Amino acid sequence: MRFAIVDIETTGGSPKNSKITEIAVYVHDGKEIVDEFVSLVNPEMKIPEFITKLTGISDQMVSEAPKFYEIAKKVIEITENCIFVAHNVGFDYNILRNEYKTLGFDYRRPHLCTVRASRFVIPGMASYSLGKLTAELGIKIKGRHRAGGDALATAHLFTLLIEKDPSNLETFIQKEVNPKILHPNLDLEILEELPLKTGVYKFFNEFNQLIYIGKSNQIKKRVEQHLRNTQTKKGIQMRSEIARIEYVLTGSELIALLLESDLIKQHQPIYNRSLRKNRFPYGLYDYTDDNGYRRLFVGKQQGANQIPLTSFTTKAECQKYLEYTCERLELCQKLCDLYPTKSACFHHSIKKCKGACIQQESREDYNPRVDEFINELLLNERSFYIMDKGRHRSEKSLVLVERGILCGYGYAPYHFNSMPMYRWKHFIELHEENKDSKMILNTYLRKNPELNLISC
Repeated sequence: MRFAIVDIETTGGSPKNSKITEIAVYVHDGKEIVDEFVSLVNPEMKIPEFITKLTGISDQMVSEAPKFYEIAKKVIEITENCIFVAHNVGFDYNILRNEYKTLGFDYRRPHLCTVRASRFVIPGMASYSLGKLTAELGIKIKGRHRAGGDALATAHLFTLLIEKDPSNLETFIQKEVNPKILHPNLDLEILEELPLKTGVYKFFNEFNQLIYIGKSNQIKKRVEQHLRNTQTKKGIQMRSEIARIEYVLTGSELIALLLESDLIKQHQPIYNRSLRKNRFPYGLYDYTDDNGYRRLFVGKQQGANQIPLTSFTTKAECQKYLEYTCERLELCQKLCDLYPTKSACFHHSIKKCKGACIQQESREDYNPRVDEFINELLLNERSFYIMDKGRHRSEKSLVLVERGILCGYGYAPYHFNSMPMYRWKHFIELHEENKDSKMILNTYLRKNPELNLISC
């Protein structure tokens, strides 16, 4: 593999609004630099004063420099068949892509970020900014905030990373979406507009039929995975049919999970068949044995007649949670179906079990601890709001639980908590609780103990 290590200086601002003032490309063959290209660029606009102070690049310096379209072919040629590498690659890569868009060219390269790679290959550094990281590693930058100096330092950092990583950084290469394998009606410009935020996304086919619904904390990244990394027969077939993409921001991951579940039930998209099956196939159940002891066990959900205390995606996850509960509440391994034996459990031998397994601890002393745990899972008929991030900075999300039942969710102005609590319910869109939403709520509360719960 060959790598094009790039650094770009710009007029500042976002990739959409910035123009290139300098570009440097060092071609690396995996061992050393084998080619290079460095050039100032006339941005055809005034360079802000603060950018000139930062980079040293002035309007006068670039007045006689080539405009981007004059070097565009050279950049394409020198980066051809290369992995595009940069420190914080998203910025440099998108800047270059936008410059080519203005010329009517779709510039795409597989790319790799040395920030992300550095965090994995050399963990524990004080900072991963280019200046501080290279200084700590003894790499000198000749010309900080100039494309040539920063790109060369990144090239030296890259040499170090590729030597240290046994997979030669292959796991960090992000492949670009290939337009040839997508539906011809899918507008690739839409992909650029997708946010790296939490919400629900929807795929439609060319007949405007909803074929798939998903949830993600980073919508753009997840959608790109569908379009780029799919390996299964079902995934490849779905990808070929996606003609339009929509999304709904939720801010809150819990609301995204609840909305995804509701929408799948409502629309039953053809490619969500696996999700329409029980996504939590294993449950935690309780019963009272012949000796009057309350017992817990992990089992596969059998239907509506057997409702679990809480549900899990895998049996191992459920057992691990039950083991943690045994430790926390000093419950008996045998009575939790974790240590099959006719005598005492292992924990009793190391004095972590009080002996309910051999009736040394009475059921009157043991059962209240099990009941305490069950009441926790059933929310003790508590009433509370879950307050979390909103869809944007000026709001908060709210999920309302009343007497242990999920009532609905909504959004309130950022400083709404100064209002009397009885008015908070005005922000809630009511939803009828069902088995899936109950399981989603319980699972989310169990996995996120740091949630902001406000009793009401």
